[in-house]
Amino acid sequence: MSFWSGRAQVEPLAALAAVLAVCIGLTLYAGAVEAALVSLSPDRAVAPTAADRLVTTASSFGSMVVPLGPNASSARPAGYELNATVVADGSTWTVGPTPPDASECARRRVSVRIDPATVRPGTLEVCVWPVA
Repeated sequence: MSFWSGRAQVEPLAALAAVLAVCIGLTLYAGAVEAALVSLSPDRAVAPTAADRLVTTASSFGSMVVPLGPNASSARPAGYELNATVVADGSTWTVGPTPPDASECARRRVSVRIDPATVRPGTLEVCVWPVA
């Protein structure tokens, strides 16, 4: 018998439950911090961050997949409305409510996958404004 055989060990199920509890706690904490930051700094530049997040969530193998659909709602910052418009190859895809004149907008050059074998250069414009 080895020297370590008398030491206590944790059951695998208990260890997985502990890791799950820590992950849930970190997720809840991150959500609370994001909600608090929106109310603390209303003058921060939100549109560039939302545009980058939308490009990340709506891209597959380096090109944006249209229509944007649920990817736009997952990129929407807490406390803001979002409108995203992609223009490529003479076509336009828009998701979200019509932005007011006072909205903050950001533009990005992106590759857009129009068909499974067709990728064209395009422009993404993301506009955000506080929820009224």
